[in-house]
Amino acid sequence: MTYRVLILGASYGSLLGTKLLLAGHEVSLVCTRPTADLINREGTRVRFPVRGRESLMDIVSKELPGALSARTPEQTDPGAFDLVVLAMQDAQYGSRGVRELMGRVARSRKPCLAIMNMPPLPYLKRIPGLSTKTLADCYAEPAVWEGFEPGLTTLASPDPQAFRPADGPKNVLQVGLPTNFKVARFEAEAPTALLRDLERDIEEARLRVGDGAIEIPVKLKVHDSIFVPLAKWPMLIAGNYRCIRPNDMIAIKEAVHGNVVKSREIYEWVARLCARLGAEAADLVPFEKYAKAAEALGKPSSAARALFGGAEHIERVDQLVRRIARQLGLHSDTLHEIVTLVDERLGRNRLARQIGGYSGRHALDQAGARALRRSA
Repeated sequence: MTYRVLILGASYGSLLGTKLLLAGHEVSLVCTRPTADLINREGTRVRFPVRGRESLMDIVSKELPGALSARTPEQTDPGAFDLVVLAMQDAQYGSRGVRELMGRVARSRKPCLAIMNMPPLPYLKRIPGLSTKTLADCYAEPAVWEGFEPGLTTLASPDPQAFRPADGPKNVLQVGLPTNFKVARFEAEAPTALLRDLERDIEEARLRVGDGAIEIPVKLKVHDSIFVPLAKWPMLIAGNYRCIRPNDMIAIKEAVHGNVVKSREIYEWVARLCARLGAEAADLVPFEKYAKAAEALGKPSSAARALFGGAEHIERVDQLVRRIARQLGLHSDTLHEIVTLVDERLGRNRLARQIGGYSGRHALDQAGARALRRSA
């Protein structure tokens, strides 16, 4: 069966989109007008590391069996699709056009798969005993999640690492770490069956090259436990957010391996928090396996790059985890330090924007930090 899949976000979303196209499905990417025009004209190109090959392999959408299109939010009717994939970062859902599209997605009652570090609020409502009332402030635009049914919302951990090559066109993506998307099932059987169909199709798909066929990495793995995608939380706190320092940023590899003892300590603390929520040991990833993967992560995290690029909003998984920890009566000094650093940097960025824009940000660092502390 051929499914029609709508993906919000043409950058990271093109990774899953390429895998779906290779499996013969129809994919439509939601993006800005210039990017949509580029993709409709030239397609997408995703560069994968493939076992046994020294160089990256370019997978070109126009050469795949599935059908690809791109459109703007205003052009999009989510009711015309079988599955909606949310592959943007948290703050982007509140942008003009996307906000209105999110309302249409909620009203369509189509199953939604989020590939986000920041789990959607309706997904968190599926966790027994967790109150989401105190968590809304962690989101840039919590109102966009109103109307979404928890039972029709699920989450995949964005474990595969991918990035747009510097100065490259917006239809090109490069995969740095070709791991799998680990997705939790929906509450109902019908949308879960759809996920399992896609899982099987992606698993069986092969790229035809000459007289042979090549298996392309990055699969979709469906799990019965709703806690499996939360395995990303210890990784984010131990690695991604610890790339952020008071006045500069470091690579994830350095954040993890610069002080392995401290990295293990905060990693396992977050893992215990997930266990308190209901996760089993098999749902999570051992620290040793993550530390090994982190050796290949030679760039600062996207959160760190955004902060030091002047962003006024980033995904606040650090703040979310701290809020949840408070509900459970837990505290971590390391996590508190991370949240404080991010708060201060965001405060500096916002103050710089108010009184002169990006060019004045560095000169205002200390003033912004003092203003933030006074308001805390």
